[in-house]
Amino acid sequence: MASSQCARFFLQRSTQGFIFSSRTIPALLSPLLSRAHRLGPSDDEMYQRTTVSVMQKEPGSGLMIHSYSAHGFNIDGNRVLGPCVVLPPAILQWNVGSYKDITEQSVSLFHMLEPRIEILILGTGARVERISPSVLALLKKKGIAVEVQDTPNACATFNFLTSERRLAAAGLIPPPVSTALEVTQE
Repeated sequence: MASSQCARFFLQRSTQGFIFSSRTIPALLSPLLSRAHRLGPSDDEMYQRTTVSVMQKEPGSGLMIHSYSAHGFNIDGNRVLGPCVVLPPAILQWNVGSYKDITEQSVSLFHMLEPRIEILILGTGARVERISPSVLALLKKKGIAVEVQDTPNACATFNFLTSERRLAAAGLIPPPVSTALEVTQE
C-alpha cells in the first residue's frame, strides 16, 4: 500500500519537473523490494553458512577466528570444541553451557589479566541474550567494556578489534545446529 502511494507521488511529481527512468516505477511497486521484506533461508541457500577468508595475516596481529560451527571454532588453525575464551595470548576452554551460566565467577578470568583488556565480547549463541546485570556491573567496575552479541557477530567483532591491535578478549558459545534448511518429508 505504501509503495503504491509512493509510486503515485513520484508519478505526479514527474510531470512537475522530476524525471524518472522507466525502471524506477516497477521497482517501487515491487513487494520484494520494499523495506518490510526480510531475507529468509529460502532467499539464499548460503544464508546459514559463514566462512571467513584471511587474505594475508600481518605478523603480530593476534588471534583470528576463521570459522565456527555448532561444535566449536577454528582459531588460527586450532580446532576448539565447545565454548571457549579467546585471549590475546591464548585460547582456553570455557566452562559454560549457555548464556545462563555466565556468572561473576565465570568472568573472573577476564579482570585478572595483565595487561588489562579494553573490551570483552560475549557471543551468546545463535541469538543475543541478556546477561545478568550483576555480571555487567562487575566488569564495568573493573574497567572492562562489554559487548554482548550473537556468536557470528561476536566472532567478526573480535577479528575486527584484533586487527586494529586493540586489547580484546572473547567469550564464545557455539550456536546450536541450525535446522532452517532441512527438508522434512511427511
